[in-house]
Amino acid sequence: MTDPKPWTIGDSAPGEQRHAPATMRNRDAIVDVLRDILPEQGTILEIASGTGEHIVYFGLKFPDLTFQPSDPDPDCCQSIAAWTKREAVANVLPPLPLDAQAKRWDLPKPAAILCINMVHISPWESSIGLFEKAADLLDPGAPFYLYGPYLRADVETAPGNLAFERSLKSRDLRWGLRDVADMDALADRTGFARESLTEMPANNISLVYRKHG
Repeated sequence: MTDPKPWTIGDSAPGEQRHAPATMRNRDAIVDVLRDILPEQGTILEIASGTGEHIVYFGLKFPDLTFQPSDPDPDCCQSIAAWTKREAVANVLPPLPLDAQAKRWDLPKPAAILCINMVHISPWESSIGLFEKAADLLDPGAPFYLYGPYLRADVETAPGNLAFERSLKSRDLRWGLRDVADMDALADRTGFARESLTEMPANNISLVYRKHG
């Protein structure tokens, strides 16, 4: 289960470096999925990088790739830069202030796009914008990776995720757990097809989409 802002201020850089405890629990499971889908070279764009802990860890695990973090929150961008500096990761670029609901992203084509724990803590319009911009940027066959808690019609929702859904709605009625079927439909409308669904720790899911050729 995830919290909308599941981080604390890091001890080594007060006011800048933030820590999300869930990162330590899920990062290796995510890396296991990424090993099977990421290309051998190129720039990997992450949307909504949050604290920056995930992308810095990915940079350490995939030294032959370049990682481009991003987040519309200036405090998150500070945290990303602080973690990058602390871990001395040379293949993680300075963060960009990208917003999923912006009209466009003015940046070079990435080899893949990652988005972890954003879809459920943002309006549905953000998911639409995310897929539309991914469709504009990615080449056919390039991977588009999503991670987080999702609903499925044929799978009973875990009690923790039901409680999390209520918590999200209490904060913003536009937030909430999305149904995998709705994500697949959005993918289809924007030129993607789902390649895989992987069960992850704490009732989360990895979804991998590929852009149509």
